[in-house]
Amino acid sequence: MGAKHDTIDTVVFDLGGVLIDWNPRYLYRRLFDDEAAMERFLAEVCTSAWNEQQDAGRPWREAVDSLSAQFPGHAGLIAAYRDGWREMLGGVIQGSVDLLAELKQRGVRLYALTNWSHETFPLAKEIERFGFLHWFEGIVVSGEERLIKPDPRIYQRLFERYAIEPGRAVYIDDARRNVDAAEALGMRAWWFRGPDGLRQWLASHGLVTA
Repeated sequence: MGAKHDTIDTVVFDLGGVLIDWNPRYLYRRLFDDEAAMERFLAEVCTSAWNEQQDAGRPWREAVDSLSAQFPGHAGLIAAYRDGWREMLGGVIQGSVDLLAELKQRGVRLYALTNWSHETFPLAKEIERFGFLHWFEGIVVSGEERLIKPDPRIYQRLFERYAIEPGRAVYIDDARRNVDAAEALGMRAWWFRGPDGLRQWLASHGLVTA
């Protein structure tokens, strides 16, 4: 579905991989002596698809119990995914946070659309170094909506809840499929691979300085 593009007044950010450096390896490198064994565990046991189900609203206790029953020899490591989730948060992507601050100073409407568990996201908002999460006028969290990107319904929920016109908004995400979904709904969108490229793109639309 296309949309007429007007003056941009809204920027929507993904969080993990764009503003927040999230990676389960930050935790599991402490728990594994063997890098290859760690990668097998993340590819075969605590997979991205398994984690996405928590992003879609599945309770963590149910997720850990069911996977532990399937892989009883890994029960402790599976439980660590939930219990040690703070260690997966490596810090902020400073260049992106600087851009967010510049957009805020310029009076641009700022929102976030994130695939994140409804159980852990409120705790992330309490972490001091992530204080910029309070700069957004609104955040749509997949776990709360029981919908995950790139499902177009979660983007529509963002538009409707905050009266966002897709043609007046840009979207930033490090997952190409989510960028493609935003573009299909009429937004201009950027596949994030680093703050420098993002700055150039935002500057090309007159939103920040080059």
